Amino acid sequence: MAKQELVKIRLVKSTIGVPETQRKTVRALGLRKLNSSVVQKNSPQIQGMISKVRHLIQTERVEK
Repeated sequence: MAKQELVKIRLVKSTIGVPETQRKTVRALGLRKLNSSVVQKNSPQIQGMISKVRHLIQTERVEK
């Protein structure tokens, strides 16, 4: 069974004052409040979303 790569994403900066598209991206990642965190599968779609809001979040790899 292959290991599934996961990434832990944490919202470290507020979405107040950022463009609406970035707010929607943060919300689509599953983040609601400041310092909330989620674990997502590491896929090209998630990596693209992370790159769009990298100034608002903090990421780290998680091994399952």
